[in-house]
Amino acid sequence: MTATETSTRLIHDTAELFAAEPALSPLFGYDPSSVSDIPRLFASVLSACLPEGTARQSVRKLAEEAFRDDTQAVDAALTDLAATTARDIDPRGMAGALHFAHGYHVLLAYRLTNALWRRGRHSLSLAVKGQFTRALGADIMPQARIGRGVWLDHGLGVVIGQTAVIEDDVSLWHGVTLGSTLADRGEQRHPWLRRGATIGAGAVILGGIEIGAGAVVAAGAVVTRPVPPGGLVSGPRAEPRERRPGGFQGFAPADRIGRE
Repeated sequence: MTATETSTRLIHDTAELFAAEPALSPLFGYDPSSVSDIPRLFASVLSACLPEGTARQSVRKLAEEAFRDDTQAVDAALTDLAATTARDIDPRGMAGALHFAHGYHVLLAYRLTNALWRRGRHSLSLAVKGQFTRALGADIMPQARIGRGVWLDHGLGVVIGQTAVIEDDVSLWHGVTLGSTLADRGEQRHPWLRRGATIGAGAVILGGIEIGAGAVVAAGAVVTRPVPPGGLVSGPRAEPRERRPGGFQGFAPADRIGRE
């Protein structure tokens, strides 16, 4: 399915979702019949995460302008949405994931603040980030580099530092921290998560270390040393574990999921 086909279907499915439950429109503060493209749809859904008032109205306008001017951010957000829909196994499809997946809202807020940051609007980017940090209970610095097809399950309590790098198809559960040790003042002070890595709930990863492609960091692990590709670590000392047949083997990458 092409990006255009995905966009058309998402707008259509959103209209059907709201038609099936009329109470959704006042809750989200917009009428799907007034939404004709993805930038406006993303802006409408994202601004609905904020309390009613001038900030919500301002963010909606800023978000629509930013997404309209930044096809890179929109394409990444659509790929994230496909991954979220597949990994959440949402029976309502992409329209359901867009409106009801809290972790996706956290990631979409990052896409907005990162787009503003890359356009040189640093103060505005940080101000918008602050609005969503308070509303969503997660804190992702706009300078962080996050690939496509990323999944934040729940999203609550996620903290991602400004020099962190997250490659494509990475999955993170709630309460994950990608922080610094304060000892390293270099350019890479925060972790680098390679493609397809999976980070369990409450895991803390500190410093400019690398978590290898396809590696798994178990829930609650505290990691201060690199993890090799395909490795599995757990516990407060991030002890290596054997990955056994039949155990978790990671998620399908976004390019295999397709935009369905």
